[in-house]
Formats: sequence, structure tokens, C-alpha cells
Amino acid sequence: MGRPRTPLLDRERITTTALQLVDEQGDFSVPQIAKRLGTQAGSLYHHVDGRDGIVELLRERVAAAIDPATLDLAPWDTALESWARSYRAAFAAHPRTIPLLMTSPVRAPRVLEQYERAVTLLLAAGFAPADVMPLLIALENLVLGSALDLAAPETMWELTAELPTPRLAEALAAVGDGRADRAFEVGLAGLMNHARATLGQRPGPLRASP
Repeated sequence: MGRPRTPLLDRERITTTALQLVDEQGDFSVPQIAKRLGTQAGSLYHHVDGRDGIVELLRERVAAAIDPATLDLAPWDTALESWARSYRAAFAAHPRTIPLLMTSPVRAPRVLEQYERAVTLLLAAGFAPADVMPLLIALENLVLGSALDLAAPETMWELTAELPTPRLAEALAAVGDGRADRAFEVGLAGLMNHARATLGQRPGPLRASP
């Protein structure tokens, strides 16, 4: 028999299957991937570097949705805000990957390349080298935390008659729809104003998302 036109296994199919499992159950195992692909677990190791390798493939797959062109915008704060929103949207599409990806260091080339561009952007804007990574890590914390928040129930506080909380009830009622989006904008505005202040610029209003 000749070889099949489409390989039964390749890195793309392994990544897609792993992502499906994570979206469904929050994790994956190599045997689970093999079962869905109709093969043996040992066969996967000819294509990927074990579980850690699959995690990095997942990181690269999710991060592929982040628009790198946002980092070409000007001025620097427009670029950083736009990158943050694109970053958040990419991970909000697969929020259950976030805890999994936080368990290993970043090695995916596409992700490292975007961080290289972000660092270059901030250095060119005049940030001191010592200020760059704290700002980017804070931005990452905000983005990933908000992506998880988007996946959470809209109502995260269940009020009961046994413990009266009238002020909390009033504040919750006043929030309305879009709680996670509004909270993200508050956090991003504070972070960007801190960044501008670090450069000695006057804090300004956050630009509206496109």
C-alpha cells in the first residue's frame, strides 16, 4: 500500500487535538491525544518533544491570534494598548489554556519574538531597561487575568439573606453588563498612566478600542 496523501500525524493535528482537550476539560494527556487521533502514544513522540513540547505548541497556537502589527503603531502608548487588547482577545478565546501555560517557561519562538518587539518598542520610547520587564509583566498579568475573567460567570457574587450586604448589592446592580470589559479598561488605564508617568509624561485618557 502507498503512503496516505495526508499524514496521520503531524504537529498541527497534535496541537489542534490538545487544544480541543484543554478547551473541554482544562488539561490534556499524551494518551488522550493519541486516542483521539487513532494512534499509539509512542507515535506522538516522533513529532513532539513530550508533554512540554505540546504545551509550547499550544502557547504558540493561541498566541498566533495576537496581532503583531499592533506593535508597529505610533506613538508607543497606542501600540502597547492595542497589543494588550489583541493579546487579551487571543487568550479569551481559550481561557483554560492559561493555567496550563503558566506552569512552564516561555520557549515558543513566535511568543518570544513578540516580546522582543515589545521590549524594543519601550526602549525606543525612552524607558530605562530596568523599567521594561516590570511593565510588560504587569501588562501580562492584567491581560491574562482579564481573559480568565471573561470566561467566568457574569455574576461572581451570590448574595444571601443570611448575611445582609446592602452596599455590595447596590454596587453590583450598578455595574450592568460588561463587567469584565469595564474592569479591564480600568486596569489598563491605570497601567498606561503609570507608564506615562514613568517617562515623565502627563497621564492621559485611555484611547477607545477600535
